[in-house]
Order: sequence, then C-alpha cells, then structure tokens
Amino acid sequence: MSGGVEGEYLKRHYKHDVEENQCTSYLVKRIKAPLHLVWSLVRRFDQPQKYKPFISRCVVQGNLEIGSLREVDVKSGLPATTSTERLELLDDNEHILSIRIVGGDHRLKNYSSIVSLHPEVINGRPGTLVIESFVVDIPEGNTREETCSFVEALIKCNLKSLADISERLAVQDRTESMNRT
Repeated sequence: MSGGVEGEYLKRHYKHDVEENQCTSYLVKRIKAPLHLVWSLVRRFDQPQKYKPFISRCVVQGNLEIGSLREVDVKSGLPATTSTERLELLDDNEHILSIRIVGGDHRLKNYSSIVSLHPEVINGRPGTLVIESFVVDIPEGNTREETCSFVEALIKCNLKSLADISERLAVQDRTESMNRT
C-alpha cells in the first residue's frame, strides 16, 4: 500500500517517533461519501461517540482547541472504563486530526494517532480515503503483534462505523437533493 498516492500521504502526514518498546501501524478505509461529510464526523473531538461504537460518553474540558482534553467513557466489554485524551492537531484545511491519550484506566500507554482524509472518486461519485495511524507502548506481558492486532481491531471497528454512518448520510443527501428538483 505504500506506493502511489497513499504512499505520498503517508510520507507527508505520518511521522511517528517509535521507540523499541512500542508498536505502530496504519489502516486505510475508502468511504463512499464526500470528504466534507466524513470530515464533519471525524473533526468532532467533542463527540467521538457519533461514530466510535466503543465510546458511550465524552466531556470536553474548556474550549475546543489544540491542547483541549476530553474525558471518554468506554462501553463495557473492553478492558477499560475511561480514557483522557488531548487534542494534538485539528486542521480543517488539510483534514487532519491527531490525538494523544494522556490518562485513564487502560493499557494504552503513550498512545497517539493521526487521522487524515483525502478526496477520492469511487464508482464515479465523490468519496473519501481515510488513513489512520497510531503508535503505542507494548504493555508488559504482551507482544508487539498482540498489541498491534488489538489496536488495529478497534480502529477497524471505528472506521467501519464511520463508513456506515457517512455512506448512509450521503445517500440521504442525494435523495433529498433529488426530491428538491
């Protein structure tokens, strides 16, 4: 996947410093919905539960700006109940969101992620290429592969949910615009 356009995006936007006791990876999702619609969900640092199925509640402290903190409640079934996360980057022009986990009762220590959105044409319609990368410490007693697989599984669920919701909204938008004409 590191060839072509995707490889250029990775080189440009994804610069994680990875220590020996950490793992890193990235996932790619093509969504059949226009970038502006997908970005309207992703950029909501204050409402990640709109598309992240494992989050039940989110409270942001202060204004929504770089350095803002959010307290996230995690749904049961995961080995965590809360997470404190800091907004590292929110770029509405380049469509990039970066967060870092700074606390909580989970094993994702020194976790940070970068999500970028890129316009694409899918089956002749406006679509979005979403790339999400992460770096995280490998917990004591776990392997690099176990840690990466766990985080990748969470991100895959989030990206699938983002795609499902975005594509449903895109169909609604197209149907409403046809009804107006």
